[in-house]
Amino acid sequence: MKRVDEAAVNQAEWDRVKTRLKQEFGESAFKSWVIPITATAMRDGEVELSVPTRFMRDWITTHYGERIRTLWAGENPGVRKVTLKVEAGPTSHAKSETATPVNSPAKAPGAAAAAAAKPGVARPVPAAFASAPSGYTGTAGSDLSAPLDARYVFENFVVGKPNEFAYAAAKRVAESDHVSFNPLFLYGGVGLGKTHLMHAIAWEIRTRTPHRKVVYLSAEKFMYSFVRALRNQDTVSFKEQFRSVDVLMIDDVQFIAGKDATQEEFFHTFNALVDQGRQIVLSADKSPSSLEEIGDRLRSRLASGLVADLHPTTFELRLGILDAKAEQLGVQVPQRVKEFLAHKISSNVRELEGALTRLVAHAQLVGGALTLETTQDLLQDLLRAHDRRLTMEEIQKRVAEHFKIRVSDMSSARRSRAVARPRQVAMYLSKQLTSRSLPEIGRAFGGRDHTTVMHAVRKIEELVKLDSAFAEDVELLTRMLES
Repeated sequence: MKRVDEAAVNQAEWDRVKTRLKQEFGESAFKSWVIPITATAMRDGEVELSVPTRFMRDWITTHYGERIRTLWAGENPGVRKVTLKVEAGPTSHAKSETATPVNSPAKAPGAAAAAAAKPGVARPVPAAFASAPSGYTGTAGSDLSAPLDARYVFENFVVGKPNEFAYAAAKRVAESDHVSFNPLFLYGGVGLGKTHLMHAIAWEIRTRTPHRKVVYLSAEKFMYSFVRALRNQDTVSFKEQFRSVDVLMIDDVQFIAGKDATQEEFFHTFNALVDQGRQIVLSADKSPSSLEEIGDRLRSRLASGLVADLHPTTFELRLGILDAKAEQLGVQVPQRVKEFLAHKISSNVRELEGALTRLVAHAQLVGGALTLETTQDLLQDLLRAHDRRLTMEEIQKRVAEHFKIRVSDMSSARRSRAVARPRQVAMYLSKQLTSRSLPEIGRAFGGRDHTTVMHAVRKIEELVKLDSAFAEDVELLTRMLES
């Protein structure tokens, strides 16, 4: 196979293709997915590209592969096919710069990374998923603000289908010199990236427009500041401080639920800033319409801008997050270990990253290879906790997807075999994989009697013994739900 001469024509073609990709897909996608690609070979009209991980290969092939081929064919009509392979060795740009054996000390952040922590300094990104150094720094010009975590920048946020809308909205707000959406309201479960996006918005605004006054704090701190102002009979200063900011960012708005006086003051602050054309960014664990003990006036205001939710992560997104974390730590982690973690820890990205950090720290401090067996041994407590979290709603959803019926059919009165059999499978798996009682399972399936659940369990047990194809289906579902 003839190797590409990267100093001559083919590298020039690849550079032009990359420029087009950057223009079409944007800076963030370019840094995350295109920079790590290396053009390695060409033969008989087929261009071969290498990337550092299997996940990256699959993602690029699915989302960018055809576009790369089309653009390269425009540069060189002789190019008919583009293939990607995994090559984590010296030819892989991203890995060769940052990866070290797992039991070697991680690299310290360099001067370029250290600059990322300084307000007003452009953050260079050395490779895909480049990271700012860990640590915290306060927001300049305001003692109201909570510290910003230097790791939480847009470059470190791994984008996938569950969070791409919220990410795009956050980027728009951060990069706009005028108010884009007011307020921008981000919501989602614990550990899905709300706080990361909030910090990233603050960092980006401070970098692009250092003169703008950005205040980021939790709803709890807002409440305590207000209570202190009341106690000190100094509410005028409180109002002046909060109503003179250019960007007000409040995390975990749900914590002001039930605090009527705080809600009233927040409502007036909200109105004052909107009237002045100032940007407001908020986050919560629920959508505005689902927040309890929030007054109707305030709830209406919270929903008056753009509401963007962060959905639970997919397996592919969790795998991408683990790739990014391993890159940040400067280590190589076996693909089997990353896939195992991505399957097992599905509800909380912080726990997922923490699990990987624990594994890497153990390998570096104690030594020894990082294998699937050591992973299961070291994370016994965390894995047991996640095993207990399997819900009947998850079982119903997975079974419905497998048998191609609607989740609502699980609770419906329909009795056709196409619906009744999957419903029985879901009841059986609920009995096998959760600690719920028969009456509880019956209630989750449209208020059915516990005897109906008993009949479903017995029926599935019989079919598993008699029908090998059906038994394989049930076994596959069991493994998917347990993993």
